[in-house]
Amino acid sequence: MIKNAFISFQEKKEESRGSVEFQVLSFTNKIRRLTSHLELHRKDYLSQRGLRKILGKRQRLLAYLSKKNRVRYKELINQLNIRELKTR
Repeated sequence: MIKNAFISFQEKKEESRGSVEFQVLSFTNKIRRLTSHLELHRKDYLSQRGLRKILGKRQRLLAYLSKKNRVRYKELINQLNIRELKTR
C-alpha cells in the first residue's frame, strides 16, 4: 500500500524530491522499516535513537506543512495513514 503510494507520488512529481510531501513520505517509509526491525531487535539502542531522530524530523516537517497549507497537510495525512499532529 505505501509502496504504491510512493511510486504514484514519485511518478507525479519526479523532480520535486525536495518537496515536503516527498520528504515526509520517505521518512515514513524509514520509520516503518525501523519499527519492524526493532520488533525483532528490542535492544538495538542505536536504531531506537535513529528512529526518534527521524520521528522528530517528520514531526517538524508536518508542523511546517500544517502552518503553510492545511489542505495539502490533510491530504498527506490521509494518504499515508498517520495520525494528525496535536496542536498546542
